[in-house]
Amino acid sequence: MRIELERRSRQSNMFAIVSPLLALALTVFFGGIMFALLGKDPVSALYSFFIEPLLEMWSLHELAVKAAPLILIGVGLSVCYRSNNWNIGAEGQFIAGAIVGSILPITFYEWTSPLLLPLMLVMGAIGGAAYAAIPALLKTRFNTNEILTSLMLVYIAQLLLDWLTRGIWKDPAGYNFPQSRSFVSEAVLPEILSSGRAHLGIIFALVAAVAVWFMMRYTLKGFQVVVLGQSERAGRFAGFSSRKMVWFSMMFSGALAGLAGISEVSGSIGHMQPTISPGYGFTAIIVAFLGRLNPLGIVASGFVLALTYLGGEGAQLSIGVSDKVTRVFQGLLLFFVLSCDTLILYKVRLVFDRARAASAKEA
Repeated sequence: MRIELERRSRQSNMFAIVSPLLALALTVFFGGIMFALLGKDPVSALYSFFIEPLLEMWSLHELAVKAAPLILIGVGLSVCYRSNNWNIGAEGQFIAGAIVGSILPITFYEWTSPLLLPLMLVMGAIGGAAYAAIPALLKTRFNTNEILTSLMLVYIAQLLLDWLTRGIWKDPAGYNFPQSRSFVSEAVLPEILSSGRAHLGIIFALVAAVAVWFMMRYTLKGFQVVVLGQSERAGRFAGFSSRKMVWFSMMFSGALAGLAGISEVSGSIGHMQPTISPGYGFTAIIVAFLGRLNPLGIVASGFVLALTYLGGEGAQLSIGVSDKVTRVFQGLLLFFVLSCDTLILYKVRLVFDRARAASAKEA
């Protein structure tokens, strides 16, 4: 007996809508089992993880801070994935954008022009796009796998950031701590409200989501993305270039990741340090698929995944669990999202190999 996946002749539209909610429910259920195995009360643990962070105004601001990079990166990745280009290195492009965008406030730390912040944001987006252009070049020129190249470039970016903050960018008046000078006020993203830390990064994320939704739904470029993603051969008949789409999708997603990187450093941290991301670039992959690769759906899923970060931090203090619990929740969510999506396209079938069973009985 073996298990096979048989492609469905028709896909259920209702199940396609319900699938992310089912994946979220399964994640919560198995998360409760995990807490029980850790010796914690599942109900109180899940309350601390998912409900408690929503009860205070300051925590809602923190939710927006953590959701902003997830949404920005996830929206960019949705364009990549719908065009059938698999950018797994958004974490590296996030860091590259933060590095390039921080050149001005660190190198020219006394410059206080109103142009400083806009230039930082533009440079951050350019830095992320340029870093994403590397796997695009390798794929179009040498036919290398963009999954591997974009992923390996993440580690190069992380090591470069570590070298800079412990070396030439280290604050000479920072008591030997591995971080840069603090940004001047003109280089810091302003807060939206005085009641918390939420800054303009969340506005950038929401605007990007709406703009990309409009592009995908109403423009020729969005139509090209969909056609080439579904069938490269059909796209060639329509006169669309798959090589140009590789460049566009990779650099577009890299630009949004780079913008997220400099927004995070400028708005939330205020200086450069060896670690500027808890893994936003990788978590954004889950965000993109949980949002069904729809930019508006990604806004909702971005807040859900941001809640896992915020709830995980709170749960460490309130119930004394490890910070790895957050990773477990995110891994469970990705597993169930992909599993439910598979069941939309395929049905599970048990196949009995009678000939093999008969030969085994004779033996």
